[in-house]
Amino acid sequence: MPPLLGAIADDFTGATDLAGMLAKNGMRSAQMIGVPEHAPPDGLDAIVVALKSRTTPPRDAVDASLAALQWLRDAGCRQFIFKYCSTFDSTSKGNIGPVADALMDALGADFSIACPAFPANGRTIYRGYLFVGDVLLNESGMQNHPLTPMTDANLVRVLQLQSKKKVGLVRQESVSKGAAEIQRAFDENRQKDVGIAIVDAVNNADLTEIGFACRNLPLVTGGSGLAIGLAANFRAMGLLPENNEAGRLPHIDGHAAVISGSCSLATQRQVAAMKSVAPAFQVDPRRIAAGSAVGNDVVSEAVEWALPRLAAGPPLIYATADAEQVRAIQQELGAERAGVLIENALAAIARRLVDAGVRKLIVAGGETSGAVVNALGVTGLRIGEEIDPGVPWTVTLGSAAVNAPPLALALKSGNFGTDDFFLKAWSRLP
Repeated sequence: MPPLLGAIADDFTGATDLAGMLAKNGMRSAQMIGVPEHAPPDGLDAIVVALKSRTTPPRDAVDASLAALQWLRDAGCRQFIFKYCSTFDSTSKGNIGPVADALMDALGADFSIACPAFPANGRTIYRGYLFVGDVLLNESGMQNHPLTPMTDANLVRVLQLQSKKKVGLVRQESVSKGAAEIQRAFDENRQKDVGIAIVDAVNNADLTEIGFACRNLPLVTGGSGLAIGLAANFRAMGLLPENNEAGRLPHIDGHAAVISGSCSLATQRQVAAMKSVAPAFQVDPRRIAAGSAVGNDVVSEAVEWALPRLAAGPPLIYATADAEQVRAIQQELGAERAGVLIENALAAIARRLVDAGVRKLIVAGGETSGAVVNALGVTGLRIGEEIDPGVPWTVTLGSAAVNAPPLALALKSGNFGTDDFFLKAWSRLP
């Protein structure tokens, strides 16, 4: 049987987040790095294509997403999800609207939803406003994001600035009454010529009912929380058997390390927690810029520092900084240049650590994870069990490098994970 669900994710950690949620809910899942040039592996219920399109120019994001959609259609998928971050990372000129519009048009869909809610991580939507914990999105720290500052929590307004389609809302009053009432709300939005509706969701029960309501929609868009409802929907339709081992992974031997490029508040706390008990090396983009064009001096220094420490446990190599430090670095180097310098340096460090025998890596940050995966030549990931909501362990399916060893990778979105994430994750490996 071909896969049931095909997903297009706008960054690497977001793809892993979704694939992990699907595996947790009984769907055998794999993540492909970019649009593959080969057919998908056999025996999968869901395939997630990971793109690096969150902050690329909109036209590039649309082209890459349409190519991923065509590959997933050729693989036989029957329903599709465009996955973006549960904090709706996107500016008024961002990519969520243009990509959603293009995917809908390609599928001939007259209506879809946008629901980035992920209650397990504190992301809820009420009356169209996105909350992070107890505060509005624009008060959560996301207003200081270096690439996609979120200054408005009203998702209807944010998406309407991006989309050519009319954006509507399905309120909690309808969602709380179940799938039938949600579908009636869909019909009411359609009658008002709404193309995409923001859907409120405050708990996992809401997401399950939303999934049932979306059974006939060719495309849905949102966060990984939608996986709860979509998997349950396939099971209710008799298409997905119960499977308690969808996330089983093989054992991987070898040294371990943590690489962190995210500057989110959650990752700052995780870095602080690990620094208190483990050796840590800070990568400063200003030092990279002052050295050679590719920062080889800093890369070599970090690797030489790490190698004698690997036998004692995972060391931490990080570029994580607080908002004030980030602003100072961006003013000196420029936001784009600073980001590229960090990504390239951390990716080069990861490559050299793997060459030296590291086989288990935690990588924090979507852009950093994308750079590391590309540097390692990884072409696919089999999704394992969850470490924290939205973050599973994975094992590489293949690599562009000849005779590349299998690796265990945990690709963590900057905003996800408890403060002790870097410390406890190793106990979740098989």
